[in-house]
Amino acid sequence: MLDICLLGTGGMMPLPYRWLTAMMARCDGSNLLIDCGEGTQIALKEKGWSPKPIDIICFTHYHADHISGLPGLLLTMGNAERTEPLTLIGPKGLERVVGALRTIAPELPFELKFIELSENREQITMAPYVIDAYRVNHNVICYGYSISIPRTGRFDVDRAKEAEIPQKFWSRLQKGETIDFDGTILTPDLVLGPDRRGLKVTYCTDTRPVPVIAEYAKDADLFICEGMYGEEGKEAKAREYRHMTFYEAARLAKEAQPRQMWLTHYSPSLTRPEDFMDKVREIFPRAKAARDAWTLELEFDEE
Repeated sequence: MLDICLLGTGGMMPLPYRWLTAMMARCDGSNLLIDCGEGTQIALKEKGWSPKPIDIICFTHYHADHISGLPGLLLTMGNAERTEPLTLIGPKGLERVVGALRTIAPELPFELKFIELSENREQITMAPYVIDAYRVNHNVICYGYSISIPRTGRFDVDRAKEAEIPQKFWSRLQKGETIDFDGTILTPDLVLGPDRRGLKVTYCTDTRPVPVIAEYAKDADLFICEGMYGEEGKEAKAREYRHMTFYEAARLAKEAQPRQMWLTHYSPSLTRPEDFMDKVREIFPRAKAARDAWTLELEFDEE
């Protein structure tokens, strides 16, 4: 199972009723955070989720509304007596940016590890997650992310017996381990069927609509996409500042066909995003105007 919480849905500045955009994923005891704007740890507290188990933080880019909450979050994690390393992922320059922010959070009881993205597409496997980072089109270097939980094929008892594989090795092979048994190499493909459909969440903010977004959002269980503007007449502003309108996001979803799409990263002037959703759903019926603290529990398909 993969738990998703959209902690905040605001862009540019936090509002009394809307925190800045951040998303938390939880799977198999490992927590992953995307972006950490001002107020992220308050949103976590309101949700009842702890920051201490966060293993990975991914940053889309280094504008303040996406990273300014990091020093306080690190201090809170340190005060919770965390000692395990924390991995930070983001565009090139990450270590320099975090180093500057840590002027006000200089002492931490845990190590920070940095993975800086430099290619247009990169894939990182950590804990239960496969993290695909893809370059989008903002006025600074910016990435979107797809977070996947792969699922191996079903264990085939008959094949295991036919291959005369001792039962004591079955669970290890099922978990993907390769075993050297008296000089014979036992591999998972000997006992597993074809890979089954896993889980996938695609997330992007602060970008113009570009084809790579729909490519990574294709058939996702959840597509979380920027919708900076819903009002008519905002198209030129969206192009100037390299953001998206609700309708541009919906057209990406129509192409990608995720199971559902949540809009996020609203302009502070956009007080009632739901007022514009009828027109959005004419383009993509499974679109929703997300609100802070929305949560979704994703489970593997039954077979």
